[in-house]
Amino acid sequence: MTTTPRTVSVDLPGREYDIQIGPGVLAQAGPRIAEMTRRPHVTIITDETVAGLHLATLQANLEASGLTSAALALPAGEATKCWAQLERSVEWLLSEKVERGDIIVAFGGGVIGDLAGFAAAVLRRGVRFVQIPTTLLAQVDSSVGGKTGINSPAGKNLIGAFHQPSLVLADTDLLSTLEKRDFLAGYGEVVKYGLLGDAQFFDWLESNAPGMAGGDMAARVQAVTRSCEMKADIVKRDETEQGDRALLNLGHTFCHALEAATGYSDRLLHGEGVAIGCALAFELSSRLGLCSQEDPSRVRAHLKAMGMKTDLADIPGDLPGAEALLDLMAQDKKVLDGKLRFILARGIGDAFITSDVPSDAVLKVLKDQL
Repeated sequence: MTTTPRTVSVDLPGREYDIQIGPGVLAQAGPRIAEMTRRPHVTIITDETVAGLHLATLQANLEASGLTSAALALPAGEATKCWAQLERSVEWLLSEKVERGDIIVAFGGGVIGDLAGFAAAVLRRGVRFVQIPTTLLAQVDSSVGGKTGINSPAGKNLIGAFHQPSLVLADTDLLSTLEKRDFLAGYGEVVKYGLLGDAQFFDWLESNAPGMAGGDMAARVQAVTRSCEMKADIVKRDETEQGDRALLNLGHTFCHALEAATGYSDRLLHGEGVAIGCALAFELSSRLGLCSQEDPSRVRAHLKAMGMKTDLADIPGDLPGAEALLDLMAQDKKVLDGKLRFILARGIGDAFITSDVPSDAVLKVLKDQL
């Protein structure tokens, strides 16, 4: 397998953009952004961790292409996706005199991509932005597709906008600086793609994901590329989640409730919640007679082999009861006409969307787990 950079195109009429994937693509930031903007000044929103590791490299790269830059570094972590940090970001961008034709760079993981993208969406009614995702989770999921937003005490991602980036640069070299836990949390979103729509990709992951986690660069490039291809294809069909795009939420109805229950803290990272949520979605599917009993076992066996969380018991600290978790699910954005929409599966690689899920079946799965 090659480690040369790959390009995935997101073909939205009038809003097309490329995702460039591979080792070293951060070096393309200066030349690519210089082509896109008339004014040689770029604003960067990042977090303190990424700033310490990679900001100097990015700014030197921009400077080499004749661009000046200013950066705002926010605290790292999910708690940053809030009104206070959004206001701080927007006011800072205004103080930097960002114009409508400028480029804002979101340089970090999913939290920074979501927050900076939302700031770009609302600033002057829409400024272009470039995603430079630094985590596996952001490279395969949140940097692609234009979903931006922040969390509310009522639930996750309830405040936001669809605002597509103008370019995504997914440098797989940056993944080597991730803590093991953060890398594996991102893997929760990778395995989701195989589970929802590509059984062959899941087969490939069963064989290759351990090597990928261990640093196999060719496997990393392939996993990020295939994930982005699948996401781009779904976004192209359904940009604003009226139908098929909801498939990308496999595991997320459970996950978002668990994140709310743990206070969006380090007790549960988003990708860990997705992995647990996928295992629960397959368990629920099996109990409803939709898929074989072997499928949830195979999903959990693979996640366990990767060293990931698979059960509610794997989350440290106390969780609220099953009824309270079900109430939190009712705040999910996928609620339609007051009915919870679940992504369930007829098998590995064959997910579908349904509102026809008895609450007592969900409650039973949660109670058994708790």
